[in-house]
Amino acid sequence: MDIYNSSEIWFVTGSQHLYGEETLKKVNEDSEVITGYLDRAKDIPVKVVFKPVLTSADAITGLCSQANHDNKCIGLIAWMHTFSPAKMWINGLKSLTKPLLHFHTQFNRDIPWQDIDMDFMNLNQSAHGGREFGFAGSRLRLERKVVTGHWKDNNCIEDIAIWSRAAVALADTKKLRIARFGDNMRDVAVTEGDKVSAQIRMNYSVHGYGVGDLVKECNDISEKDIGNLIEEYGDSYRVEDKDILKSDFLKDAARIEIGLRNFLVRGEFKAFTTTFEDLHGLPQLPGLAVQRLMAEGYGFGAEGDWKTSALVRSMKVMANGLDGGTSFMEDYTYHLEPGKNAVLGAHMLEICPSISGERPRLEIHPLSIGGKEDPARLVFKASPGTGINASIIDLGNRFRILLNPVRVIECPDMPKLPVASVLWEPAPNLKTAATAWIIAGGAHHTGFSTALDQRYLHDFASMTGIEIVDIDEDTRIEKFKDELRWNEMFFHFTTRMA
Repeated sequence: MDIYNSSEIWFVTGSQHLYGEETLKKVNEDSEVITGYLDRAKDIPVKVVFKPVLTSADAITGLCSQANHDNKCIGLIAWMHTFSPAKMWINGLKSLTKPLLHFHTQFNRDIPWQDIDMDFMNLNQSAHGGREFGFAGSRLRLERKVVTGHWKDNNCIEDIAIWSRAAVALADTKKLRIARFGDNMRDVAVTEGDKVSAQIRMNYSVHGYGVGDLVKECNDISEKDIGNLIEEYGDSYRVEDKDILKSDFLKDAARIEIGLRNFLVRGEFKAFTTTFEDLHGLPQLPGLAVQRLMAEGYGFGAEGDWKTSALVRSMKVMANGLDGGTSFMEDYTYHLEPGKNAVLGAHMLEICPSISGERPRLEIHPLSIGGKEDPARLVFKASPGTGINASIIDLGNRFRILLNPVRVIECPDMPKLPVASVLWEPAPNLKTAATAWIIAGGAHHTGFSTALDQRYLHDFASMTGIEIVDIDEDTRIEKFKDELRWNEMFFHFTTRMA
């Protein structure tokens, strides 16, 4: 994704003039070394940029202002090499609008027991300099991530890498435009929401269009372009029935894909929604087009679900370049065999092939809903492994992200259900997970990923100020209810719906 190439994180170090020029020179040199190490770390996907050591309130405030107005800067990593009085940081941190990571590290890994003296102690004061900086953040009620450990420790690098991906996703939301073709699926509640509050809280904007706008774009596609795309289909997927490649149904699917992609590119949209209740003028439900666009990084939500569309896009940004895939998903039906409870995740058509464990098959089958022609789709099963389901809902006074880790298992053959699918066992078990999900108001639409885990979405939620709730191996229903009650009180007193 281009946004990774144009993003950078600034490494800033706090100190003070009390220690003299020689010490400050050493602080500056050590900061450059750590910055270079982080910048070269293969797991950190963006450039890490060194900034000169900060020793005054004016310098700190000025740097935070620069960060706010620099489009490349997606966040700050702050390190206190020495003691840096917290009052110097107040005005700068008050004004900071970019994500902040407090790296509580020190230059030396070990204490040099035989050589340690007061000069060494004066220089290497991260242990209490970090606490002073931490107080400033807590006193300001500032959301930030704290990573503790030596700067060469792989666990620290991993934590910074995860946070940096969340920061890229946040930066992406500030330019994220969602195209919504048609309205919400009629009478459905959970896919509705306050678009103005979402834009204030999560930055992205939702733009509604009649399906006729898409139809017009599709009608302008040439036969040559359609033929070229069908040839690409034949090269990219398993086609067991070669007559499909000559089918008018596949031509219609290709026409829709080209038209939809042209519309999204022209409008600079990175996410979109459709609904099978508003297809007037389209010969079939966009299925193949949605699957292929999601594979390219677009967010998608079915039935007008713009919140999930945005969430899927952000998850795709965070997962860029990682092993595994990310898709729009729906909990479709349960397998309740004793001792083998599982969830079958699928949708009518729109599941991203990035989660596939096999080369997808290109097929055409009736849909039995929507009253349109037989749509083309990619049919596959997801790879076994670990994954995460994430749902975002509008509670009226705030947004909530609900997370549930899952174990993806082998899905039996379903010869009469030719759709993309994934079978999973939710943590801690289906009974507890489904009960907690319902109590928390989780939607039937989710962002599903085998590339991400809870940590990425926790960092993302922290940056946006969204409530986040976990259903995992430690979940117990009565304690879970208490957590929701406590959250209700916290958000009632500390935030307001924008």
